[in-house]
Amino acid sequence: MKKILGLLLSVILMTIGVAVNARTVKDNIMKEKVFYNRMYDNIKIAAEIYKPVAFDKNKKYPAIIVVHPAGGVKEQVAGLYAQKLAHKGFVTLAYDAAYQGESGGDPHYLENPASRVEDVRSSVDYLTTLPFIDKNNIGVLGICAGGGYAFNAAETDMRLKAVATVSAFDLGRARRQGLGDSMTIQQQHQKLKDAAEQRTKEANGAPIKYSGYVPNSLEEIPENAPKMYRQGYEYYRTPLAQHPRSGNKYIFSNYAQQAAFTAFDRPEFISPRPVLFIVGENAESAYFSKEAYEKALEPKVLVIIPKATHMEMYYKPEYVNQAVEKLGEFFCKYLK
Repeated sequence: MKKILGLLLSVILMTIGVAVNARTVKDNIMKEKVFYNRMYDNIKIAAEIYKPVAFDKNKKYPAIIVVHPAGGVKEQVAGLYAQKLAHKGFVTLAYDAAYQGESGGDPHYLENPASRVEDVRSSVDYLTTLPFIDKNNIGVLGICAGGGYAFNAAETDMRLKAVATVSAFDLGRARRQGLGDSMTIQQQHQKLKDAAEQRTKEANGAPIKYSGYVPNSLEEIPENAPKMYRQGYEYYRTPLAQHPRSGNKYIFSNYAQQAAFTAFDRPEFISPRPVLFIVGENAESAYFSKEAYEKALEPKVLVIIPKATHMEMYYKPEYVNQAVEKLGEFFCKYLK
């Protein structure tokens, strides 16, 4: 009977979004595994919440949601930035997107921008239910494609009071036009035709086809590949940051949904809320941040980290620490 009651209690706690795993403490930062459900479709989201040094449950803290890149999971770059920002006095939340990582949703490895944006909104929903969170001071940080999703969510979700990105990436534009707008219109049309044909096959019983974000081996890297392509392999497919729940694949027929997305279409909707873009000087994706910065209204900040590439902003201490200092200053100023 005790075992049955224990199981029932665990299910109840998981449903309402209470941590059910043991808490861990590192460098005086408390990390808890939590689960919460998206409001309208009830998909379970798995997350880790980081609490600052000397956390007091009777106080109210500003919070930052950290959104992981396409294909990533919360244990990689999102968790790194979440932990470091907790040292700045914030409660931070890094989660796995629906259909990815430990989160629910079937089939897995669906990278649907509309769903990714809804994840951000649902994470705001969850934070507002916590008694130690200041509901009026919730910000968001997005990394790579997560930056595009975070920015897009903030355009219309007024509960997000400050928006920051690191190595921002517009996945929709990249799918439509290639990195650096390198794809011809004929190539774009062919990609969309291939995705449409595959979707028809799957609707008629064919197995799901997957594509990868980065090469799975050195042999797959073209000789003249962009540095971002090679470093993506090093980060995601080697011990540098490889994780068993980051499978380096997405459902190929979902390509059309990705291509329909635009991350930075209404930047004027964010103002007068502040926005910060952080990008590496040598990032081949830097144009996403620079163009979005030009379109955004005040208050806005663009920080260029000398010598850093897109991927090096994920993990190299000399670049990550610079970014965290700028993020800390920004969020401390605008999240009271």
